[in-house]
Amino acid sequence: MTYRFFTPPKASAATGVTAAVYRQLRDEFLGPVPTFQALSVVPEVQAAAWALLREALLAGDASRVERELVASAVSRANRCRFCLDAHVMLLHALGEHQLAEVVAQGGTPSAPRHAELVAWAEASRSPRAVGWSSPYRPEITGTLLAFHFINRIVSALLDPDLLPGGLQRSPVVRSVGGRLYARAAREPKEPGRGLALLDAGPVPAPDWAGDSPVGVAYAALRDAALRGGHLLGDVARQTVAATVRWEDGRYPARPVEWAADLIRDLPGADRVGARIALLAAFAPGAIRTGDVALWRLTHPPDADLVWLVAYGAMTATEHVAQALSPARS
Repeated sequence: MTYRFFTPPKASAATGVTAAVYRQLRDEFLGPVPTFQALSVVPEVQAAAWALLREALLAGDASRVERELVASAVSRANRCRFCLDAHVMLLHALGEHQLAEVVAQGGTPSAPRHAELVAWAEASRSPRAVGWSSPYRPEITGTLLAFHFINRIVSALLDPDLLPGGLQRSPVVRSVGGRLYARAAREPKEPGRGLALLDAGPVPAPDWAGDSPVGVAYAALRDAALRGGHLLGDVARQTVAATVRWEDGRYPARPVEWAADLIRDLPGADRVGARIALLAAFAPGAIRTGDVALWRLTHPPDADLVWLVAYGAMTATEHVAQALSPARS
């Protein structure tokens, strides 16, 4: 796996909450996967992102197949090839070989419930355009929000190939890889364990989540990631937030030029940071080495880059969350 802009610290060197996150990842998921290694330079964002992924995707009684299907469909809508390949492989791990390949090839599942979930997940990219909301239980809704955030982090900070040379694009490799993870994918996970990793400060959970641990984890991630906005001035933050509202998930045809036009009138010190945040929200794969090099002239730490990307990613994710009504079923 190749990181685009920096190499994070080794998992074996982790201490404190980061080490605790890695222990849970080893126990319950696929180990210290690259997404969480990249986030490790901002431990509060890493811990909250893992807590949301765990409580939404892995824990509780909701169908794991349905949740993996939602993760895959959101990743497809956000054009995150890495996440799509990973969660197609996990559908294979759950024994859903035909469904996995339909999703991998961009098709519509034959089962009405699965087709409904895919359509719902993909429509969330532009929630205002279609009057989108959620009729589903918190684990499914939380999975969708988790992947709106994670897709953007992955596309910004990681190369798109899950395996060397794009081997994961072979159906045979996906199937075999899924079988390797079958036991871990099928073991039940008790809700709430991820919450022990979070900052103890009270953060109100959103209405759509009821009293589920998913809501607590989402609120913690929203709070931690949006703190990255402190790296931008007021006008730049307002520009990012307003653009996310009015563009409503639309893909810019030429993202680099699109972002450059939006930041033209911002104060000079804020232009590169606002460009990175805007691209993180809309087209994170378009963040360039030159953007990051300019950003590092005034913000050299890796943590500042990750926090800025997390801010843009969460601004877009929260736009989706704002469309939600309370969970009904």
